[in-house]
Amino acid sequence: MDYGKFRFEQQKKEKEARKKQKIINVKEVRFTPGIGDHDFMTKLKNARKFLEKGDKVKASVRFRGRAITHKDLGREVLDRLAEEVKDIAAVESKPKMEGRNMFMMLAPAADK
Repeated sequence: MDYGKFRFEQQKKEKEARKKQKIINVKEVRFTPGIGDHDFMTKLKNARKFLEKGDKVKASVRFRGRAITHKDLGREVLDRLAEEVKDIAAVESKPKMEGRNMFMMLAPAADK
């Protein structure tokens, strides 16, 4: 077998493998601790759209000014989001603080 034919076959196999792989993007949805119901529903709709498309969602709550003292409100917002999307998503990482932001990761459910 000549080397040129071998390389051509290898390149064809690599191209097929690249076609079949799934690229997972991470989309972010930002909330505030005192978010209103309608605003929450709008961001929830966006998060559901991302999850249905197969992307992961990073939900974050940004604490501004003195709001940092009410971390429990931010956790409630993230828990509410997790509850609303539990039919199509799984919580990949629990809510945790990083600087002035609290975030959690949601991944699309495997059993669609």
